Amino acid sequence: MFGLIAVTGLRVSEAFNLNGEDIDWKRGVLTIHRTKFGKTRLIPVHPSTLRALRKYLRYRKKILPEPKTASFFVSEHGGRLKRVAVGEAFRRVSREIGLRSKGSSHGPRVHDLRHTFAVRMLIDWYRAGLNVEQQMPKLSTYLGHTHVSCTYWYLSAVPELLQLASARLERMRGIGHKNHRQFSSIA
Repeated sequence: MFGLIAVTGLRVSEAFNLNGEDIDWKRGVLTIHRTKFGKTRLIPVHPSTLRALRKYLRYRKKILPEPKTASFFVSEHGGRLKRVAVGEAFRRVSREIGLRSKGSSHGPRVHDLRHTFAVRMLIDWYRAGLNVEQQMPKLSTYLGHTHVSCTYWYLSAVPELLQLASARLERMRGIGHKNHRQFSSIA
């Protein structure tokens, strides 16, 4: 589940609510129901993500051939996962891989995987030279935001992203000044 959130930017609640029938294995699309704002949206996923989901499903079927729920991700007892248990598992994994010190109550949260997804998308667009402002409505829709303005706050979330945005702005201002000078010399 952590991997799926990291590569799709799903909300934690959306991953909890994902049922087996919500995965279109042939088209590589997840149908996300019961979003934060009560909408349904389609999330295309990479073939490698589908392979990871299939691997989890095979493993789950060996351990729990008949889960008690339609939920795709299940507890060791076959029921739907509980938010508290998932949070604790994430904290444990975070400690094991060194993202959080042993006794620390502070550190990354599961929801931070969603933020990281959004910021990485923006960084990739800047590096590719794309017009990020034109791309923002796509990211906003993909993340399930009701307004593009809800997505814009990611622009200042990470120093690298802020630096890329600032560099682009400076290049644009430089072009604007150059065009202004050219126009002034013609007049």
